[in-house]
Amino acid sequence: MAQNIVQVGLVGLGRLGRIYADELADAIHETSLVAVSDPEPQALAYIAERWPDARCYRKTEKLLEDPAVQAVVIVSPTHTHTRVVLAALSAGKPVFCEKPLAVTFEDSIVQRNAVAKSDTLFQMGFMRRFDPAYAAAKAKIEEGITGRLIMFKSSSRDPNRPSLDYLQPEKSGGIFVDMGIHDFDLALWFMGPIRQVFSTGGVLVYPEIGEIGDIDNAVVSLQFESGAIGQVDLSRNGVYAYDISTELMGTEGTIRIGYLRETPIRIMTKNSVSHDTVSYFPERFSDAYRLQLKNFALNIIHRRTPRILVEDGVEAFRVALAAQKSYESGTSVMISEIGK
Repeated sequence: MAQNIVQVGLVGLGRLGRIYADELADAIHETSLVAVSDPEPQALAYIAERWPDARCYRKTEKLLEDPAVQAVVIVSPTHTHTRVVLAALSAGKPVFCEKPLAVTFEDSIVQRNAVAKSDTLFQMGFMRRFDPAYAAAKAKIEEGITGRLIMFKSSSRDPNRPSLDYLQPEKSGGIFVDMGIHDFDLALWFMGPIRQVFSTGGVLVYPEIGEIGDIDNAVVSLQFESGAIGQVDLSRNGVYAYDISTELMGTEGTIRIGYLRETPIRIMTKNSVSHDTVSYFPERFSDAYRLQLKNFALNIIHRRTPRILVEDGVEAFRVALAAQKSYESGTSVMISEIGK
């Protein structure tokens, strides 16, 4: 075993899991993909064909028992996270867990307590913090370019709805948890603690989403402890593109993050100016996904504390659940009400 290579076991081979498999096996010099687990035979067959050196398990427990596995990357469905995190920590293997931590707040606290009792490294997966544009914005703000931040605006708009199986609230947590949690994490990262939220939304495009107990569009107003204000809009029907953007307004300047044009060309013809658009998350955040996994490996190799901790996952989840509660009640919800 090379001293500066972490041998990783990957749990979950869905859409994002397969992207992670390619990154861990081929794109990141500090990692080697030695094992994968997924209950679906076709998912394992995909890996067996693409990365034949990786051992394939249908049960996560078997992957965790594999002595070659030095660290675990969890990309399985949200409702499985707590079980896998606890098992990985019990096995003494460093853990990277994709967002969100769990479907219920109680389970997120169970994970936080388990991490606190363990000496094992735990890193939360909020990849937007590793995106070069977001990282550059954070650095500029810390330099004082914007002055004191007073307003936060963020949009997350999918071009179309994911599968209904993926969207089941008991599996993913619903639009505020599954989708909004990235924006809430960014709000906390850039602006500091959130005092209260007010949410509105509905089933405006996809009746089938309403039938499973979720909504397809929402707007969340934020009030920060600093007195600053903010807004997050979430949509499952961006139609025109995968549109992720954030604006940070300060007393001395404003920073806008995000883009819609994938290829830097414009086509200009009679009565028309056009350009292409970002199709979906693998294209928009390919660098961010790679950088966060590389960072996880380097944290293990150099015994560093991760930048994003389990507590970050808990706090973003707290805001998401407050947003859900506000939508259901039609009233503002104090963040301090969640978990008490």
